[in-house]
Formats: sequence, C-alpha cells, structure tokens
Amino acid sequence: MTTTSSLVSVPEAFALKTGDLQRALGVIAQRQVDYADLYFQQRVQESWALNNGIIRPTGFSQDQGVGVRAISEGKTAFSYTNQIHVDALLKAAATVREISRQGQSARVPVALSTASPVATLYPYLNPLHAWNENQKHALLARIDRLARARDPRVKEVSAHLTASWEAITIVGHDGRIASDWRPLVNLSVSVVAEQLGVRESGFSGGGRRLDYGFFADAVVDNWINEAVAMALTNLEAEPAPAGTFSVVLGAGSPGILLHEAIGHGLEGDFNRKGSSAFSQLLGERVAAPGVTIVDDGTLSERRGSLHVDDEGTPTQCTTLIEDGILRGYLQDSLNARLMGVASTGNARRASYASLPLPRMTNTWMRGGQYAEEEIVASVKQGLYATSFGGGQVDISSGKFVFSTTAAWLIENGKITRPIKGATLTGHGPQALLHVSMVGNNPALDDGNIVCSKEGQTLPVSVGQPALRIDRMTVGGSR
Repeated sequence: MTTTSSLVSVPEAFALKTGDLQRALGVIAQRQVDYADLYFQQRVQESWALNNGIIRPTGFSQDQGVGVRAISEGKTAFSYTNQIHVDALLKAAATVREISRQGQSARVPVALSTASPVATLYPYLNPLHAWNENQKHALLARIDRLARARDPRVKEVSAHLTASWEAITIVGHDGRIASDWRPLVNLSVSVVAEQLGVRESGFSGGGRRLDYGFFADAVVDNWINEAVAMALTNLEAEPAPAGTFSVVLGAGSPGILLHEAIGHGLEGDFNRKGSSAFSQLLGERVAAPGVTIVDDGTLSERRGSLHVDDEGTPTQCTTLIEDGILRGYLQDSLNARLMGVASTGNARRASYASLPLPRMTNTWMRGGQYAEEEIVASVKQGLYATSFGGGQVDISSGKFVFSTTAAWLIENGKITRPIKGATLTGHGPQALLHVSMVGNNPALDDGNIVCSKEGQTLPVSVGQPALRIDRMTVGGSR
C-alpha cells in the first residue's frame, strides 16, 4: 500500500494562505464562541451501469466548498459556500458570527499547526484514474456473461459500478489543521431468475477504500455466484412460518440488524437528549454475557474507516457494549462537550453543506466460543438467516422490524428448506439479552452498506459472528 507523511490540503490547493484561515476564524471570534471550525471539501464521483446487456456511464459529478461552523452555549451557527476563496470564506464567517453571543471570544486563533495522518488505513489515491473506459466496460460485460451462463433461469442481470474520491481539510478554532484523502469503490450485482412464471431476485457485491483494482476476477466471480444462488434458492423457497423461534444469524452482513437496532441508539445525540432506549443505562447490563460490540474507524480499507473524522479527531476503536455491559456512546465534539466526555472520533457529515453528527463507522460484534455448526445444531426448530433487506427502527422505543432476503428453516439441528417473506420483530436491548450463543467466526460485510441519518447518507461497515438469538418474533405467511 502506498504511504505518505504529507498531503496537499484543500486550502493550499486553492491558494488560501494560513493568514486567510486565521482571518476567517478571527471574524468569528469577534463574538464569544466555545468552538469554531472550517470544513473544506473537494469531491468527485463517477458511476457506470449494466442493465440487460447495455453498459453505459450513468453519472459524473464534482463539487467543492467550505462549511463554517460556530458553537456557543450549545447552539450551533452554520453557513456554507461552494466558492473556495478569501472573500466567500470571510462572508460565511461573518454570517456565522451573527448568531453568537455578545462579547469577544476568550480564545482567539493562534498559530495553526498541521497534523495530517500517515496513510495507513487506505492509500492516498484517486480511484477514478485507475482504469480506463474499456476496462470498466469489460468488467460489467463479464458480469453479464458469467451470470447468464450460471443457469438458464437467469433472465435479467444488472450491475452498478461507482468510484469516488474526496479530499477534506478541517481548520479548528483551537489552531489544529487536519487533512485526509478518501478513496472509495463499490460494485453491486443483481440478478432475476424465473421458473414456471415465478420471478425471484438475488444480489451481492462490495467495495473498499481502494481503487478499481480491488475488483479482481476471483472477487467478482464470488459475488456473481452469490447473487445467482440467492435468486435460485428463493425460487425454491416456501412461505415463512409465523411465531416465536430461535434465530441463528450468519456471520458478516447480518450485522446490519445490530447496526440499526442497537448502533443508532448508542449515538451521543440521542442519549444526550434522552430519546434513546439506551439513555441512562451506562454501566448497566443491556445484553447477554459474551456480547461485546465495538465501533472501529481504524480498520484497514473498510468503507467506514477514516484517518480523522469530520472534525479532525483521529478515529479509534470504541467499546460500546462489553460482555453485555453498556460502556459508552459514540460522540462528536458538541455532544461530548455537553455530556462532559471526550469525542470518540465519530463526527461525520455527508458534505461541506451538512453539519457533523455522531455516526457509526465500522460497527461489529466480537467473536465468542462456538463454531457456527455447533450453534445450528443446538436449535431444534428455528430460522437461519444470512441476508437482510429493508428494516425500520424506532430509536426511542428500541423496537425494530427487518425482512430477510436469504433464510432457511432449522429442523432438529439441521438447515433444511429455504423460506421467503420472513420478518424479524423485536426490541433492541431485549434482543441482545436473548443472545444465547456467540460464534467464533466474526466477519465484516463485503462493503455494500450505507447509513442514513437526518438526510445524510454515508458509507459504513457492519459485522458479527454467527449468533443465536432466542424468543424472536418471526412474521410469516403461514
């Protein structure tokens, strides 16, 4: 992997000098503020699509701008502009200043210091430059050809290829400057199979903070096989039963259930406001013994990984639940300050035009002591699920509903007939308390997950080992 100890920051790329940044922060500091920052961003993205044998580019976009923020007594003032030059920066700073309380800030900008990280989690590269048009076309054509060759029942094949690159620089009121370059590529594969007039779909894919070279033949072949197998299996599936069962979740992507049902409830803003089902439960048991869940922004090349968050704080591995005990929340600087704790490096924003929020990065459950085969064998009657589709979660109550896209019955300790139409309903903290076995095979998803919060969509990763959860309510049609 390419490494470097320095990089050109966004302000430098637009010929903004240190004095310009200090002037902007000085304008804000004419009023009394607790914290202020400048968030510079450049972003470029392209996408290609395959639909029924037709391959075409579907988008190219580029954007740039700066967001200016000031925090005063827990209130936030925010302004942004897509013009990166001195006059626009000073105008945005003056707009933010007006909402701050009277009186000069006790902290005026001092000498700025750069603390850009060494590229250890992912390389400083622009993935859009890695392949030419012919190479992208060849990848998508190969997916179409191989998927159709897997089985004559495959009637439709589609794929979506994207790459993005962004450069950010955060200049803090405390004098810190932090920069990061963030590559990201993704490939999704979807197929539709038909048998006796019945049509079912299957999907797979993934991505990393790398360039197009990540999509080696072996990687893509595996995703094609998974998508086709899911569609064909669903053709043979029978309606899911309804009732209360033990459910075994497979390793990896089923961690999306933990992400939604538990992870969002552990974000600092919800807990500061007391609107989470996990509020006021620090130090309390919220899961069964053996359940340990972390959020780790430092995993190599993963979708949710960042060298620094969008406030310039280095990311870290934060233990949320340890052996069933709630140990912490995910924090940005605002909520951390108001709650009297330190930021965990989880401030994230979709763009310079958005405010940072406490958000997940790579959230997963650590492994336990049981082999997956042993967990399945322990269930007399239940469900085995390896993939989920849509879901809904109520942060305040903790209640969730998720639909499965790949699931089977477990009968007398064996995985038997595939089922479709199953939904899992539960309560986040209660579901964790009903975990009876934790597998020794923790894994992350392949890299397809996006997370939405307050209209901001960001890449994340999820994961877990195989997991047995008892007394889950399963909705079905029989």
